[in-house]
Amino acid sequence: MGRVRIGAILLAAGLAAGCAATTVDLPYYWQSAVGQVSVLQRARPIGDLLADPALDERLRPKLRRVLEIRSFASRELGLPDNGSYTRYADLGRPFVVWNVFATPELSMQMKQWCFPVAGCVTYRGYFERDAAERHAAELRTQGWEAYVAGVPAYSTLGWFDDPVLNTFVHAPDGELARLIFHELAHQVLYVKGDSAFNESFATAVEEVAVERWLDAGGDPAVRAAYDRFAERRRAFVALLVRHRDELAAVFAGDATDEEKRAGKQAVLASLQQGYRALKAAWGGWAGYDRWFAQPLTNAHLASVATYHELVPGFRLLLDEAGGELPRFFERARELAALPQAERRRKLGAWCAPCGSVRVAVAEAAGDRGFQLAQQGMELVLLAAGEPAEQ
Repeated sequence: MGRVRIGAILLAAGLAAGCAATTVDLPYYWQSAVGQVSVLQRARPIGDLLADPALDERLRPKLRRVLEIRSFASRELGLPDNGSYTRYADLGRPFVVWNVFATPELSMQMKQWCFPVAGCVTYRGYFERDAAERHAAELRTQGWEAYVAGVPAYSTLGWFDDPVLNTFVHAPDGELARLIFHELAHQVLYVKGDSAFNESFATAVEEVAVERWLDAGGDPAVRAAYDRFAERRRAFVALLVRHRDELAAVFAGDATDEEKRAGKQAVLASLQQGYRALKAAWGGWAGYDRWFAQPLTNAHLASVATYHELVPGFRLLLDEAGGELPRFFERARELAALPQAERRRKLGAWCAPCGSVRVAVAEAAGDRGFQLAQQGMELVLLAAGEPAEQ
């Protein structure tokens, strides 16, 4: 395990969370490394588990579905053919990591942590909830507003063979496929420090991959469940984005601090009222109640990252590749090799006639690929929803 432990120190510190940009936080790096190693050690080949007559019969069909999805990903989509999502690990907890997000009291500017593998991100992850809560409490004593979110999965970008976890395996089949396709796409291409490019690429792959998988499966019930879950997700994200923008407008004005605090409370109250209306429209389905489990803060809404503005450009690039994903991957790699400003310019030019992602979401225009982004945040949204089939 020596090589794995060394790699995990670098990987977990770079992917599961971050370190302060100017200091080396060895205890934090150590918990990241130990947490990653623990996940890997618990993983068992799915084939072995399926051959075990003692396997939980509720888990058996989900693991079979995972292998079907995994085989389809490599055979039909050209996604990496490796050991990722061919093993299963029961961590004995509801989330694999807990991310801490923080903002000032009257700002939507998120606190940032930087690390060597994946660049800078606006969250800090812990493999133990108590540790995340302690860090959040420390940030609050320093004047920050902090929010702790459980995350059911994250990608190691191909450094290790990511296992399927108990924290997401019971998601509806369509959501399970979406997650696996998205995370495998990150293994195809990942550009350090460019979340918009990375998430837009993975989302474009995910969109077409799920559609092809659903078409190949031909199961109306699976498609209906996926469409129902996706519609609820779109409506919830639209609600969050609208109130995030309203809160940003409150802070950007010339009002006094007291007036901004009052405006902030009005926005957060409106958000809660809007969610109650959504629940009523869903017949009482309470899938996103977890998101409101903690007192609402700026950090809740600031963590809603709209990083998918480049998806239309990637979809057009896929069309130019004749819908062939391997050719599309090569074209995307060519873009990734360009300076960031140049690749943004090219994708932005292609996106120009497509309209903004924000408008598409606000109008519920059917942008199935729009989710909470930034690595792990789309999974926070999945975690907020009920994991069982709905």
